[in-house]
Amino acid sequence: MSGIIQKDSKIAVLCGGLSSEQEISRRSGKNCFEALKRLGYTNVDLVEVDENIATKLIGYEYAYNALHGKYGEDGCIQGVLEFLKIPYTGCGVMSSAICMNKEYTKKVLSTAGLPLITSVLITKGDNLYEKVKDLNYPMMVKPVSEGSSFGMAKVNNADELAKAVFNAAQFNQDIMIEEYLTGISATVGVLEKDGELFATEILELRPHNEWYDYEAKYTKGMTDFILPAEISEEMTKKVKELAVKAFKTCGCSGVSRVDFLITDIPYILEINTSPGMTDTSDLPAQAAAMGITYDELVDMTLQSAGLNK
Repeated sequence: MSGIIQKDSKIAVLCGGLSSEQEISRRSGKNCFEALKRLGYTNVDLVEVDENIATKLIGYEYAYNALHGKYGEDGCIQGVLEFLKIPYTGCGVMSSAICMNKEYTKKVLSTAGLPLITSVLITKGDNLYEKVKDLNYPMMVKPVSEGSSFGMAKVNNADELAKAVFNAAQFNQDIMIEEYLTGISATVGVLEKDGELFATEILELRPHNEWYDYEAKYTKGMTDFILPAEISEEMTKKVKELAVKAFKTCGCSGVSRVDFLITDIPYILEINTSPGMTDTSDLPAQAAAMGITYDELVDMTLQSAGLNK
């Protein structure tokens, strides 16, 4: 599909939104908007997403989705754009909805036999300690439909678990509790160019905090980025293959980023269908390691825009 979007096409870069990640989205959107202008697209606007977004989008030919979190990468804005018949970047309605929910992502990935860390889902009314009785401490507590590590916590005992679940419930009533494993935190992008999928270089994340939390993600100097990851050639090949397989299994399109926890097994943690494009985001760094500039990455993403994904 590369090259089909003309330089004078009317393009809306969608940012902001209604989620807890709106400020990060604004940073991503501003960067993508500026890249499109540098690339020579002459009719581009940065559009703040709110309840009136359908009206705001009248007259636009394409939408570049720089939204993160609820309503932006869970199928909601994708559904609006499908209804308005405005081709958009990134994943479609179904894959966005699946991948925004960590539990559903795991259920779908499990059908393909992909490696996943043992976890349980806690919903309102469940007996917490009964549900986790077969898991081992320490554990990670994660709201199932929240990004940027909001509401996440590592817990070492029952008291910490109860407090962490209460906090996570402020973000989402459904909570995943996963065994905490020690290993290499890594992430790999999956991109689409001319209809062909490929994995980026693998980025190893060495946070200065105990784990890759919000501060480590969005504060310069709080995480060491190792590119390419210091893992064996065999493991590198395996992780890239699993990333593409996960992308396909969940029906993703355009661009996504697959997060891993690598021990002797490369466990898939989640799929991010609208990866950050800020100055400290992972995907631009992964692309740069392959010789793909930020502007080329933005153009590649734009050229993958479509409908009925």
